[in-house]
Amino acid sequence: MGLHSTSFCFGSRVAPPPFLMTAIAVTNVRASGFSCPPPLTSFARFTCVKGRAIPAPGAGLSETDQSSLVVCFGELLIDFVPTVNGVSLAEAPAFKKAPGGAPANVAVGIARLGGSSAFLGKVGEDEFGYMLANILKENNVKTEGMRFDPGARTALAFVTLRSDGEREFMFYRNPSADMLLEESELDLNLIRKAKIFHYGSISLITEPCKSAHIAAAKAAKDAGVVISYDPNLRLPLWPSADAAREGILSIWEIADIIKISEEEISFLTQGEDPYDDNVVRKLYHPNLKLLLVTEGPDGCRYYTKEFSGRVEGVKVDAVDTTGAGDAFVAGVLSQLALDLSLLQKEDKLRDALKFANACGALTVTERGAIPALPTREAVLNAILKSVA
Repeated sequence: MGLHSTSFCFGSRVAPPPFLMTAIAVTNVRASGFSCPPPLTSFARFTCVKGRAIPAPGAGLSETDQSSLVVCFGELLIDFVPTVNGVSLAEAPAFKKAPGGAPANVAVGIARLGGSSAFLGKVGEDEFGYMLANILKENNVKTEGMRFDPGARTALAFVTLRSDGEREFMFYRNPSADMLLEESELDLNLIRKAKIFHYGSISLITEPCKSAHIAAAKAAKDAGVVISYDPNLRLPLWPSADAAREGILSIWEIADIIKISEEEISFLTQGEDPYDDNVVRKLYHPNLKLLLVTEGPDGCRYYTKEFSGRVEGVKVDAVDTTGAGDAFVAGVLSQLALDLSLLQKEDKLRDALKFANACGALTVTERGAIPALPTREAVLNAILKSVA
């Protein structure tokens, strides 16, 4: 999804939203010569025993972490991004190695914003797998739900960047470790502790990961956890377009929150107009609490049973749109994990979406996904600058 070169405005509000009050307070503290404490997040250290990630003693979740924990399920991989834009993979002179995978991006994004997150998925028991696990730990993402496969490699993706920063993908996963996660390897207790359980559709493509995905979602639903779904369409990974459409829609009505792009609306509705509210409403199922439509340069739209609208974003020069949609999701979920009442209060929801749009916009100013995800301070400073 490409949140690039977007514009941002606050409209005619007189008082700044709550997150800007926080930013102003932080600015005032820094101006007085005091340093701000780091975000109150924690993460589990682990050792590998027979392909499983074992938390170190005392590395469990605190009560505060559990109350706002977002568990992200799915793929974690290495993106190889060309060092120059506008060339094919064959013409690229060099590539920058960048950790990625949409659910892992969201987990890191939430932690960077000061929230509590955990990643649940599988990587290879190889150098890339260990590197990715360490990156999650360094970013305060809880890793007790990670598994390591001694018989499969960590997935790789080569990303072609067009001159406008948009991407095309070539994947190496035949099969990769993330596709081989089994239901028996799920940390169901971790899922049940979550406030929000987030996932995409790539983990639905093949077995045994498909069954693990369905079991994980059921465990979350049965425990009363809020379900967040970003289809994150990657058509080259599916056997066919019809299989992709069927797979994505097979779990559609389980979700409480869905984030979708304009392109994905056209794909799922087989060519209907993604800007037509009547078309979008066809995708709104009876149990859905929030449907978000990202519009790249134009920000996002939101739909609930009671209200709908559009929120614009922050204007930036795009370098690489990889991870922008995941940063947006991280921004939204980090706010909802603290206060689910945003789903019923339009003004507060709009504030959260302004924050999320800024997260997405800042991410496109650097190459790669995880390396480019912003901190809460950076987002708040960007919004303050826009207001000024």
